[in-house]
Amino acid sequence: MTIRTRFGVVATCVLAAVGLQSCAKREAYLITDTKELASQHESNTSHDMLESMVKLNENTKSLINANAVDWQISTADDGERQLNIKFNAALANKPSLTINAESTWDFSLNDTVAVVMDIDNPSSEPVHLHVALTDVHGKKHNRNSAIPPHSSASYYSLIKGENVSLDTGMRSNPKHWDTDYTQLIWRTGSKEIDVSKIKSITFQVMGVMADKYITVRDIRAVRPTSFIQDSAKHIVDEFGQNNKIDFEGKVMSIDNLRQHFKEESVELQAQLPTDRSKFGGYLNGPKLESTGYFRTEKHDGKWALVDPEGYLFFSTGIANVRMANTSTITGFDVSDAYVKSRVSTDLTPEDSMGLNRLSNAAAEHRFEASAIRANMFTSLPDYNEDLGNFYGYRRSVHTGTIDKGETYSFYMANLARKFDDMTVDGVLDKWESLTVKRMQSWGFTSFGNWIDTRFYDNNNFPYFANGWIIGDFKTVSSGNDYWAPIPDPFDKKFAERTDTTVKQIALEVKNSPWCVGVFIDNEKSWGIMGSPESQFGLVAGTMALNASESPAKRAFVEKLKTKYNTIESLNKNWGKTFNSFDELNKGFAINFNSEEAIQDYSELLTFYAEAYFKTVASSMDKYMPNHLYMGARFADWGMTPELREAAAKHVDVMSYNYYREGINTAFWGFLEEVDMPSIIGEFHMGALDSGLFNPGLIGAHTQELRGQMYETYMNSVIDNPYFVGAHWFQYIDSPIAGRAYDGENYNVGFVSVADIPYKPFIKSVKRVNNSLYQRRFEK
Repeated sequence: MTIRTRFGVVATCVLAAVGLQSCAKREAYLITDTKELASQHESNTSHDMLESMVKLNENTKSLINANAVDWQISTADDGERQLNIKFNAALANKPSLTINAESTWDFSLNDTVAVVMDIDNPSSEPVHLHVALTDVHGKKHNRNSAIPPHSSASYYSLIKGENVSLDTGMRSNPKHWDTDYTQLIWRTGSKEIDVSKIKSITFQVMGVMADKYITVRDIRAVRPTSFIQDSAKHIVDEFGQNNKIDFEGKVMSIDNLRQHFKEESVELQAQLPTDRSKFGGYLNGPKLESTGYFRTEKHDGKWALVDPEGYLFFSTGIANVRMANTSTITGFDVSDAYVKSRVSTDLTPEDSMGLNRLSNAAAEHRFEASAIRANMFTSLPDYNEDLGNFYGYRRSVHTGTIDKGETYSFYMANLARKFDDMTVDGVLDKWESLTVKRMQSWGFTSFGNWIDTRFYDNNNFPYFANGWIIGDFKTVSSGNDYWAPIPDPFDKKFAERTDTTVKQIALEVKNSPWCVGVFIDNEKSWGIMGSPESQFGLVAGTMALNASESPAKRAFVEKLKTKYNTIESLNKNWGKTFNSFDELNKGFAINFNSEEAIQDYSELLTFYAEAYFKTVASSMDKYMPNHLYMGARFADWGMTPELREAAAKHVDVMSYNYYREGINTAFWGFLEEVDMPSIIGEFHMGALDSGLFNPGLIGAHTQELRGQMYETYMNSVIDNPYFVGAHWFQYIDSPIAGRAYDGENYNVGFVSVADIPYKPFIKSVKRVNNSLYQRRFEK
């Protein structure tokens, strides 16, 4: 395959690298010398060339480490040198290629440094590519980008300079370097690494459904010289949109907003799918036993939900249909004296609360707490104005420039403008009605997790209830407490708080047959696969505690006493020199150099997880016996075999959040062993043609490509016999200035901040939903 690059040269050989096409020259340098690079890129004057980073020849090929990757260094017909990479989807869940420095790369003498590379994608599918720089201390600087189909472009990552660690309260900041190169999007790791000792660069794809191909050229270090001053200033217009650029669907006036609403109202009158039962089940399928509530059954070798009338049911829907995450931090705050404090008996986490608006009297004492946040907005209403009704307050946040403060919901303000109703209750009532019509028109069979409780009383569309177990019970660190430490299920207060939570959910649900089941908690950091240290971090965290202060530690010690008759036996397996079992009560570090000890850690982790899930299941049996316990929504980064084994004994449906391209065999092989009805609690794809700065965890290039990727993901779920549903996250785009809790500013909504649906994307969604039951149950 041959494609034309942005520099007017022809890039070839990516297919040749995997044996599908011949190349004239095989041996070459990946990177040319500095003079040649400067000549090739002299049209871009926003930087000075420092040096080429990577050079490869016959003697340095050993510097490349590849996992499930085919690669070749080649020379294209025009003489340009390049690295051709094929990521093999079937061989690994995360195929990768790492280029190591002969010693290290040193850019410490320059005040600002960016790593730039030219990347071609010769295929017809986007490549969601991760690029990581690692220093000698093991710190990783991880970024990614969706490389569009049939494209050739230059991508960059700023690794040194005043803007690298700039905290704006947004997950992704607007461009600071004034260049036409594409900015790789920050993901994880360390924003600041030791630029004097960079040891490697890694290219990786994750959870792909098909082989991926890229060509990489000219990996180089440059010093940017042209910057966009105050790049975050006035980035948000009065409607909460990107103020700096135009894009499809951008609202320019209230009349424009209402015209969109008028047009959509006509579209929503179109005929709904005709193969649905009262509860959204497969009307044309078999009639099974009806219990009056949703249940599970394996039918013809496929797990399925069964609706209250006995029809087969597959749950497709949208999660996070609520106002709690539509607000953004304004940069203003008030003294704590004007804010009602949280108490240990609260049942709802701060980020799941509604607006929680300050009084007008309290607002008179506002002060600027973050200048960079306050300057992001072209205008904010006065508290006494009608649009001032949509201010709120967060008493705590996960990450951001300030740890609490005033918020504003541009989304609710736009609804008020659209509906010509400036009251909060009026807006919510009209929004609720419109949202249910959309779900039905778009072909969904249910809502997903985290919906506003006002939908619980609709009695015309299935939903999932949710709850959090929070309180003053003990916790344990797994060493990777992304959201929070793990609850200690051996603490009696945990059981008490679980009971209180589930009892409250039961009061909200009112034994409704429209409630499919209940999700409780989310994405706990149970353990990370990859090493014993990360997999059993929760065990290590527990053993490091003193038994006098940790119920979990006491339970672990008692279990070990039961297993080992003598302390000598434990010492032998664990590599310890304890004099008695009593010494275990003190905190100590465990070793990972014994297979026998690691087996014990596995048993202890299972023991811990079983205590957690058994406690929650017991409360569900007590207060909600007619509804399914949907589990705790495992993240792929926080799930181990021990957790799956424990959960399967107590939940009705296994739940997983999986942000990848689809259900690939390289990761999901365990489903057959678990053999439980399973559901995807979260997934999404986003694009940058929306005006936002971050597409989301999985990127596409356009709304049309979002739709294509949605079809690929959903069809992989529908075709899998173990899944009974999948829920998209989320209904509404994140605020462009970042959601209040943690700054996420993703294009992952079905609708924009102006409540305008993304039609090209939704067209694909409707195609999947309209053929859902035929594909699932007739194939």
